[in-house]
Amino acid sequence: MSAAEPIQAEGAALVAEIETLGQRLSLVRERVHRVIFGQESVVDESLVTLLSGGHGLLIGVPGLAKTRLVETLGIVLGLEEKRVQCTPDLMPADIIGSEVLEEGEGGRRSFRFIPGPVFSQLLMADEINRASPRTQSALLQAMQEKRVSVAGHYHALPQPFHVLATQNPLEQEGTYPLPEAQLDRFLLQIDVGYPDLDAEKRMLIATTGADDERPAAALRADELMHAQRLVRRMPVGDSVIEAILKLVRAGRPESSDIDEVKKHVAWGPGPRASQALMLACRARAVLDGRLAPSLDDIVALAPPVLRHRMALNFAARAEGVTIDHVIARLTQPFA
Repeated sequence: MSAAEPIQAEGAALVAEIETLGQRLSLVRERVHRVIFGQESVVDESLVTLLSGGHGLLIGVPGLAKTRLVETLGIVLGLEEKRVQCTPDLMPADIIGSEVLEEGEGGRRSFRFIPGPVFSQLLMADEINRASPRTQSALLQAMQEKRVSVAGHYHALPQPFHVLATQNPLEQEGTYPLPEAQLDRFLLQIDVGYPDLDAEKRMLIATTGADDERPAAALRADELMHAQRLVRRMPVGDSVIEAILKLVRAGRPESSDIDEVKKHVAWGPGPRASQALMLACRARAVLDGRLAPSLDDIVALAPPVLRHRMALNFAARAEGVTIDHVIARLTQPFA
């Protein structure tokens, strides 16, 4: 046996695994779309987030099925799903849990930890910007560290652990916008728009009749974790790596050679943006049944990866320049 044969065998096995996973994910897509009408890009970006092992921030007006999407993903992917409705009086203990004093036999007292809803595999934080900064910080720390600390003791969260948070772009009174450093913890910012006419017509007929379609499981939690490991094993070409680095670094005013960025961007994306874009491109390729990511993946995923990792200055806002306009300029060389 030559030295190259084991490498070739390993490559062939990886190709077979990716192709098999692509077929399973086609079934996942199909079962999600039985319940969620239209919103193809939203569903795909949500699946990319979970396949990458990250967290997502869903932003859209009320009534666009954000809650239903998270519930559906939990069922289809075989994850234990819980929901927290964020309000200004929500405390950190309401999310992570707390210790209670119990009295046992013989009058002996001891503390017992009661886990909060964060001890789930898929947590929906509904209207996260309505929670106080203290509660937001507790949740985002759990997202980053995959554990919580109560009374000096650490408690590991279940695996896998994902947060899909929602945010309403309207009714900003009484809200606490997430600081930029905390927004960076979300792998993707997924903007949820209105469905097209055909999708809304199908939704109208399907959801107002006697029978309501229910989602069915297509994966298990352990299979999702295997898929996440497989995504990280997917090879990435040098041209894609260079394109990711060039794109992200071009979004920083101090190192960019693009006039629009220098003029309109207050601060640009950090290294976590490069990591997120690399993982997301791999996950999108697997989702489409392809064996490697391409430049098209970078162009498609740059907006959800960069939207919440860049800030415009006053001049940009005064001129009506949007962050999506700047990102479109960044991706122009790769389109």
